[in-house]
Amino acid sequence: MKVRNSLKSLRGRHRANRLVRRKGRVYVINKVMKRFKARQG
Repeated sequence: MKVRNSLKSLRGRHRANRLVRRKGRVYVINKVMKRFKARQG
């Protein structure tokens, strides 16, 4: 999992990427390509 300041650019790299808020953190998750995982902050 990558940790980034901004997830907007990462979200656009694959069409199945979803932006999700969990426990006060923002995540990018992808059910199709598991390698596109990231957390903000």
